[in-house]
Amino acid sequence: MPELTVVVPAYNEAAVLDAFHRRLAGVLDTLALDCAVLYVDDGSTDGTWSAIEALLAGDARVRGLKLSRNFGKEAALTAGLDHVTEGAAVVIDADLQDPPELIPKLVAQWQAGHDVIYATRSARAGETRLKRLTAAGFYRTMERLSDTPLPRDTGDFRLLSRRALDALAKLRERQRFMKGLFAWIGYRQTAVHYQREPRHGGHTKWNYWRLTQLAIEGITSFSNAPLRLATWVGMGSSMLAFVYGLWVLTKALIWGDPVRGYPTLMLVILFLGGVQLLALGVIGEYLGRSYAESKQRPLYFVEEAHLRDRRP
Repeated sequence: MPELTVVVPAYNEAAVLDAFHRRLAGVLDTLALDCAVLYVDDGSTDGTWSAIEALLAGDARVRGLKLSRNFGKEAALTAGLDHVTEGAAVVIDADLQDPPELIPKLVAQWQAGHDVIYATRSARAGETRLKRLTAAGFYRTMERLSDTPLPRDTGDFRLLSRRALDALAKLRERQRFMKGLFAWIGYRQTAVHYQREPRHGGHTKWNYWRLTQLAIEGITSFSNAPLRLATWVGMGSSMLAFVYGLWVLTKALIWGDPVRGYPTLMLVILFLGGVQLLALGVIGEYLGRSYAESKQRPLYFVEEAHLRDRRP
């Protein structure tokens, strides 16, 4: 069984897989470890699976997993890690923004006794200023809001020891934010810094809408700050409604009001609006997440798998 498995989630990455694997294979050749590579096709619509099958035929270390449809990167990552039954695992994307050449440094920290070694970006080449600013804002917001400390400027690129993988396998929540789960399991964690490169080919799948959804998922999964915000907004609205209601009532008593019943109507509407905002915020967040978890749907389905060791 391999001592180290590199898990590579891929969605429409046919344009870069060959170049990625050449660089990755060159790195694995230098390691004094029994290594394997597990590519997870997350329901790609291009030739990604055909490219993986070609790699299967050309390199005995390669294994492939094809999901039945596009379940999203978090689910694809989970599927890959679930199928690492022995040894440690490295998680890396196929777009070559995260350099495979960093893996020996991760391995060195693992062999020194760490369980989770994450790669932290000291620079982000090939990204717009707006994306760098929003990414920095997200990580710093999570740092303040989450009860689980998340490392800054750190993606999914990391190495997980056997006991870290075993712990992660017990976390089967449906709304998954893997960066938070990696941090939540604890154990001995450390960082390796690197400069992120521009994308080698193809197109990014993470537009601002999907990044916003991921940010919301991360915040709601690892912080109750949105619920507290709803509470404070509701309380603030109620207080403003009370103050404004006193003003309307005082004005009506002193100067009169030409519209009969207006003060009472405004007081009731504003007060109930604040209370409803509070209630809807709390109920909506809890109900939405509880509903998703209560269905207990599988995280993914596998359509095709090539997992056997084909080495002599």
